[in-house]
Amino acid sequence: MEQGVWQEIEQLYQKFQKLGINEAVDYDKYYLYSLITHSTAIEGSTLTELDTQLLFDEGVTAKGKPLVHHLMNEDLKKAYELTEEESKHNTAITPAFLQKLNSTLMRTTGSVHSVMSGSFDSSKGEYRLCGVMAGIGGRSYMNYQKVPAKIEELCSILQERQKAVETFREQYELSFNAHLNLATIHPWVDGNGRTARLLMNYIQFCCNLFPAKIFKEDRDAYILSLRQSQEEETNQPFLDFMAGQLKKSLSLEIERFNASQKRGFSFMF
Repeated sequence: MEQGVWQEIEQLYQKFQKLGINEAVDYDKYYLYSLITHSTAIEGSTLTELDTQLLFDEGVTAKGKPLVHHLMNEDLKKAYELTEEESKHNTAITPAFLQKLNSTLMRTTGSVHSVMSGSFDSSKGEYRLCGVMAGIGGRSYMNYQKVPAKIEELCSILQERQKAVETFREQYELSFNAHLNLATIHPWVDGNGRTARLLMNYIQFCCNLFPAKIFKEDRDAYILSLRQSQEEETNQPFLDFMAGQLKKSLSLEIERFNASQKRGFSFMF
């Protein structure tokens, strides 16, 4: 991604902070609801942001929409609450920590799987003991026997890099790379995408950064950037995509804020 795009992102970020958008009452809460809605929608959930708000604030389920979609959102909310709390203590990213994140968001939708190599429980964050493929005719992910060592290696790298990153861009790119690498290892039978996005946001919370969102309408471009980075063994396509998503998020938040400020007020009787 060209340096110019990151300059634009920094300018948007400064404008976002200057306007005090995130200081509005309940702003963080509703932005979190949006993060959750888009993350589960990428995995097939049909809940809208309004559905999610009614579910979380009023306990109202959306008529005609599957129960499992509501459960996905509720479990991911608990996982985000966990990451926000852990970020206050800068909890180290370890294999146990990643398994805890995955088990939290798979709490009610996971189950026991019995395969030739044994049994594992996807509701408890246990690593897969079988192969997985990315969609029909998609690529196969790494052999399950390699997963534990690869996760250990990833955690060691992230712990070291977290100490070294200093600039705004370095911090964001560390979080994007963590997302890419965890998704590429694909340690679990389900919930890999949600956990990878959660890990990305966790690193951003630790750095006190605006949490990047992947928009559900950009799902195809998201998957393409992941696949391209995995096949070409270069992180650049994914870093470029994520920089674009971050820029889009900040731009939309500023646009919404400005539009709300311009709206007039008249008494209604």
